[in-house]
Amino acid sequence: MAESKFPSALTAVKEYHDLEEAMGQPDVVSDPNKIRKLARRHSELGTIVSAYDKWKSLSDDYETAQELASEDEEFAAEAKRLEPEVAAAEEALRVALIPRDPDDGRDTIMEIKAGTGGEEAALFASDLLRMYTRYAEKRGWSIEIMSENPTELGGVKDAQLAFRSKGSVAPKDGVWASLKYEGGVHRVQRIPVTESQGRIQTSAAGVIVFPEADEDDDEIQIDPKDLKIDIFMSSGPGGQSVNTTYSAVRMTHIPTGIVVSMQDEKSQIQNRAAALRVLKSRLLQLKREQEAAEAADMRHSQVRSLDRSERIRTYNFPENRIVDHRTNYKAYNLDAVLDGDLQAVIDSDIQADEAERLARQAV
Repeated sequence: MAESKFPSALTAVKEYHDLEEAMGQPDVVSDPNKIRKLARRHSELGTIVSAYDKWKSLSDDYETAQELASEDEEFAAEAKRLEPEVAAAEEALRVALIPRDPDDGRDTIMEIKAGTGGEEAALFASDLLRMYTRYAEKRGWSIEIMSENPTELGGVKDAQLAFRSKGSVAPKDGVWASLKYEGGVHRVQRIPVTESQGRIQTSAAGVIVFPEADEDDDEIQIDPKDLKIDIFMSSGPGGQSVNTTYSAVRMTHIPTGIVVSMQDEKSQIQNRAAALRVLKSRLLQLKREQEAAEAADMRHSQVRSLDRSERIRTYNFPENRIVDHRTNYKAYNLDAVLDGDLQAVIDSDIQADEAERLARQAV
């Protein structure tokens, strides 16, 4: 029988239906955290189930047409018509069965930091902040600016954003599935507003992204004894104090040395909660990177340094050109990209990633 050709697909179909049953249980329906986890896995399997159902239906029709082809010319013609469709559906199922990044369906936290280039780098970081905000709006995601450290000229020294999809989505449509490719150094070439001689200068901003951990994520447990928490006054452009209460929080995870600062919320309690949310997500990303390194299969390792030589993308304003150096994608619509039309650039990374995964699967 045709279905015996893909035993892993049958396993996925069974798990898919088991999840549907579990999601209907009263104890799950009443628990938002449980339902979110099950729904994420259900969406992930849904892609496989859909591809399998299409392949199975076409394969059954093709086998029937072949069996009757010798008795009826119409069935012979039908078998000939169905043959390439079955082949295409089988290839689509093979692609669907390739293991995905387990975090593709997760929401995402992003950090943008001005790098080399002084005030011009901060202005470019502000451009990136706007670009990702507009892109998220086009995708229908919600955006939360968790912290922002502005400069007097309207730039941004650093910012933290949270992107969330609305409702349950298939992994391929998840926030992390697209934004995970944005981590690295982004280089800009343009005439700075601070340059009186009209000379083109190069500066950079760094982007770090990590999948957001669920509040009750069992993978990440933080012992309060491992946290060092400092309280200080919030500050604004130029370092001036913006309030007279000690509401800003600096949270240090002692075992890893990860530091998260948060000052944009109105109270110390809110800033603590926001910092803990970011810290937990950063620890999840660290865990994923360690797992990938141990498996000798690092996926899209991000550039942690803001050295301009380790760039992933260049934004050239005089030529209105954008280049992704990982995929050699090049286009002359930089103005549109900075306005949020980023999908074609990201698609080039997705396609390169899929090709790499297919190649590994074939080995």
